[in-house]
This record gives sequence, C-alpha cells and structure tokens, in this order.
Amino acid sequence: MAAKKKRTPNTQNDSWVVIAAESAIETQKHDCDPDFVKLRNPSTDVASLYMLGSGDVQLYEVKAFEEDLHSWFVGQTVQRDGKLLFVTQMDPLYLILPYMIKSGREGKFQPVDQVVKDDEFPGSSRLLSCTRSLTTLHHIAEEKEVGSLKFHRYSQERTMNWLKKKVERTIVALKKKNICVGGGVKSTTYVRVKPESDNQEEDYLRYAHGLISEYISEELSKALLKHLGLPELKSPKETEPPSKKRKLSDKPVEAGEDYTKFNSADFARKPPKKMTAAQKTLAKVDKTGMKPMSSFFSPKTKAEKK
Repeated sequence: MAAKKKRTPNTQNDSWVVIAAESAIETQKHDCDPDFVKLRNPSTDVASLYMLGSGDVQLYEVKAFEEDLHSWFVGQTVQRDGKLLFVTQMDPLYLILPYMIKSGREGKFQPVDQVVKDDEFPGSSRLLSCTRSLTTLHHIAEEKEVGSLKFHRYSQERTMNWLKKKVERTIVALKKKNICVGGGVKSTTYVRVKPESDNQEEDYLRYAHGLISEYISEELSKALLKHLGLPELKSPKETEPPSKKRKLSDKPVEAGEDYTKFNSADFARKPPKKMTAAQKTLAKVDKTGMKPMSSFFSPKTKAEKK
C-alpha cells in the first residue's frame, strides 16, 4: 500500500504585492533598501504602516486594498496575504505635527530632536532625516537660533496657514482632474448631474478639508474648519458624496429599513381610481352562475362516500 504524501506546513510568506513609483524603490544614491516601519498615525494616534525610502530621505504612506478569499501567485509560490499595497509620497510634517503640538504646551523653544521622540515608536526619530522635514519645519513652528543650534516652538497660527494652503492646493488638483464633489454627483462616476450652483466652491472647500483631515487630529480638523470660515454641519452626510454614505461592498446591499410598513398608510390616503369604459361595461354583465377564475386552480374536493 502506497504511503500518503505528507502535506508541507502552511508557512506564512512575507512577500507583498506593492504598487509604487520607481523613485520610491530607488537605491542608487544610498546603499540601503526602502524600509517599512510602523509609526504613530497623526489622525488616529495608533500604529500605521509607512515606508521610508532609501536613506530615509522620503516618507511614503501605505494604503491596502483587501478582498475576501484573495491570494497572489508570486513566482512558484502562493502568497496567502492577498492585499494590494499602494505606496504614495507623503509630507513628513503631518507625522511630526502631533509631537510639536504636545511639546508646545510647555510654551518653550526646544531642539526638534528632543521633541520627536516616541518610546512606543522608536522609528519616529527617522522622520527628521527626510529631506523636507527640517527645511519646512517653519510652517508649523517658530524658530530661534542660538549660535549654530536651532530651537523650535509650535505655532497654531502658522499651522493653520500651512493647512489652509494644503486645502487650496487640493482644490486646484481636484478641479484640474475634473473631479466633481458635493451632493450633486453620481456615486460611482463622480459626474455632476445637477447644474452648477453658487455653493460649488463651498463643496470643493469642504471636500478638500475632509481629505486633509485624514492626516490630522479631530481637534485640529475643527480648528481648520473655523479658520476656513466654514460653519460646522449638524449632519456631515448632507455634503458627502453618495458613495460615502454607504460603504461599497461586493455583497448585495440590504435595505436598512423595512419600507413595507408604509404601504398600508400610503394606500389609505390614495383616492379610488376611476373605472375605464371597458370596466364599467363588464360590471353591468350578469354574473349569475359564473364561477370565479380562482375556482379552476383550486384543488378538487373528493366526493363524500355514501
């Protein structure tokens, strides 16, 4: 009797499928590879995955597209983790900002290398190696030089002006790509179906504010909303595109409410419909001895035994 073949254990493969620009994985200038690292998310304050380019000169955010029951064929192996990772360039100031805000509560100038420290995420100090970090720090902090040393202190005013510019640039990019926003767009194609209104600029402003808010805290997001001169909405769903009101899913979408409960009330309010000429003629016919149509489809009853 032939012996049964033993199955090889399912070892977790550490390969990922990543979509990234060539500049993100370039290693010619620096003798090291790009590195995935967990850092504190500036919006949620929890761990998120980021990528530091070769030599830590550039920060990239990592977004994952995930589906159920999905895997990849990588070479001669099957990668069970079916995620598709997107790597896009990101401004490191967004991640440095929470540390500057925290140190700013003390109200004194401090060396930035003492500010951007995190025992839970030791990789945070690598953010200062990014090319744009130290050269753009004046956008969110006041600077003071003592000899050859520089000290910084968080500035709310500078931060609001910097975030406002981010919003304005986002609006320019949305318009350049002809991306329509607001309540008058279709959920799947983002094509405007209502005529342009006076509120279109406000729609762009709110939409861009929402995109920037994904990289800052909720408290800072509210402060930015006020700085932009926009009132806070009672119900955010009123201006969200239809696609954001309900999460997309491959599964059938079930109604969130039982609409049949309105049927009886709706029919009670409707007046009786007027009869057509043919219906009036049929109503005058003598139906004596006629069987209803349903009787031909009802089950036959057995005759009683005598």
